[in-house]
Amino acid sequence: MKQLLTGNEAAAEAAIQAGCRYYYGYPITPQNELINYMAIRMPQVGGTFIQAESEIAAINMVYGSAAAGGRAMTSSSSPGISLKQEAISYLAGSELPCVIVNIQRGGPGLGDISASQADYFQAVKGGGHGDYHLIVLAPSSVQEMADLVYDAFDLADKHRNPVMILGDAQIGQLMEPMEFSKKPREVFPLKDWALTGAEGRKRNVIKSFYPIKGQLEEFNAHLQKKYRTIREHEVRYEAINIHGADIVLVAYGTSARICKEVVKKSHQSEFKVGLIRPITLWPFPEQVIKTMSERVQCILTVEMSAGQMVEDVRLAVEGKCPVHFYGRTGGGVPTSLEIMRKIAEVVPSNLIDKVNRILPLVEVK
Repeated sequence: MKQLLTGNEAAAEAAIQAGCRYYYGYPITPQNELINYMAIRMPQVGGTFIQAESEIAAINMVYGSAAAGGRAMTSSSSPGISLKQEAISYLAGSELPCVIVNIQRGGPGLGDISASQADYFQAVKGGGHGDYHLIVLAPSSVQEMADLVYDAFDLADKHRNPVMILGDAQIGQLMEPMEFSKKPREVFPLKDWALTGAEGRKRNVIKSFYPIKGQLEEFNAHLQKKYRTIREHEVRYEAINIHGADIVLVAYGTSARICKEVVKKSHQSEFKVGLIRPITLWPFPEQVIKTMSERVQCILTVEMSAGQMVEDVRLAVEGKCPVHFYGRTGGGVPTSLEIMRKIAEVVPSNLIDKVNRILPLVEVK
């Protein structure tokens, strides 16, 4: 049955249906619908909801519940996620599964409460200290917000790794019809590593501190092996019209929704626009971008930032074709017309006439 929910509400209910029974948060716009929903629903399902005294306290409560084997989650928005970074590194260094939702707002600093994608570096490059990675999922609709939050708990348990949902204010507060198509999780993986008492078995120890020379290097080698496995098996992306395209857009989240409109309009023209939408920002879908770059004129990366994901696109392309960028910052959201005008700026001269013929189609609302 379809329901009309915001992305924040869909994320909260999906977490509950995935078996999350421990939620710790602290209010910050634009994710407050999520924490409000959890405050109502968690007691109804026998779960634990705590509005912590700070973001730092909330993420460390997640550490405790995850160490005890529970499915635990927190959520926040950009400045709040910054406060959580030290403990996120501890979670990764202790191999504790959990889910962290970041509904991004404009920055830097306090910024504003408008939609932004300026936390990409923070999410995919570590954010905190040490050589670690989060699995990072980027929804572009309310339906996908629910689906990816549900999947995030399974991915976290499968790889004993924190998973981040990287949304934005637009996705978090947008209302769309959606449905919870997956069955509520009732059976969970065995966590024989968890701190559940040591009667009848050897004691478990969860830590990220390795003071004896050589131990930490050995542990880091283990982590890097795990990350290679994740890279090999967990890449997700959506590809639209990339075969035979003259130019391919690369975008995620809200930006990708707008790019889809440009792709749709191009179907009415001889100038073809394709789209690659990364769903996993880490691991990044570098192979499909690399392969596609060998047969297109150029690539345009569209982001609601000053240019962050574009660096990973350029690394994947390895110089096989030009990579251009168009972005808006501080809560600015690109329009389909702006993207099309940028395409007109960057395409080779032999394609300009074709692009000019499609511009009137994009200008029509």
